[in-house]
Amino acid sequence: MADVNFSNGSANPADAVETATGTPASGLRWDIIELLFFAYRDFVGDADHVLEAFGFGRAHHRVIHFVHRYPGLKVADLLDVLRITKQSLGRVLKQLLDEGYIVQKAGDNDRRQRLLFATPKGEALVAKLAGLQTDRINRALADVGPAAQETVRQFLRGMIDRDDPDKVLQAIFGAGSDPASTAQPRRQP
Repeated sequence: MADVNFSNGSANPADAVETATGTPASGLRWDIIELLFFAYRDFVGDADHVLEAFGFGRAHHRVIHFVHRYPGLKVADLLDVLRITKQSLGRVLKQLLDEGYIVQKAGDNDRRQRLLFATPKGEALVAKLAGLQTDRINRALADVGPAAQETVRQFLRGMIDRDDPDKVLQAIFGAGSDPASTAQPRRQP
């Protein structure tokens, strides 16, 4: 690992950083920033170990997760939710299709639509990964207690970009539904 050196000689890295306005970065939330980095590392790390055995990575995980949770998801909607390009999705989706984790079907009303569904093999993989992540979430929520659990949900929802949280949440939870709901995904018609 490379050494990190600060040219101003300060022992505090925060003192060497300036905000976009050029002012010293005092008051930055290093505590939360680093907790989020480590929480993300460990949250996805549990799944990474399982995915590695299949030759998959985090991109595969994100794709199979949303395809499983929202059967019949259009490729265009998946691109919007993941905020990636077709090219970025192409290799990952092709591998998941070729190895039988996802199937693609033409839309009923528009045959040009590509609708994605998880196969039983894909559903089993998602269940295994979600089980690992649910265990980690449940351990963390047990530490904060029932009263704080809604605050955790609000905090995470607040971390979603403000420019289009409704679009993202609608794509994820559907129009008019409660994001805190644990409703099961709709099944393939």
